[in-house]
Amino acid sequence: MTHEKDPERTEVQYLLDYAGLTGRRVLECGCGDGRLTWRYAALAQRVAGIDVDRDGLRVARIERDPGLEHKVFLSQADSRRLPFGAASFDAAIFAWSF
Repeated sequence: MTHEKDPERTEVQYLLDYAGLTGRRVLECGCGDGRLTWRYAALAQRVAGIDVDRDGLRVARIERDPGLEHKVFLSQADSRRLPFGAASFDAAIFAWSF
């Protein structure tokens, strides 16, 4: 039996209420397997998820909803050297990152 993280969706609700991700261009550092990404991405304008873990990103790509392909970009990258230009995002989140 797998254990579902955040079954009450409090983590996602907090991000929506306090980080204001709805309709915004979001950078998610440490997106991993997309567990959190796929729970808010439909509400954002655009999402770029980065992680250094190639295997996690592979899982995220497999689990991506086909309807989100046009608005979610996943990349293997280090948050200390972002592959994006200045002012590319309205919000950045670092969920479960170190």
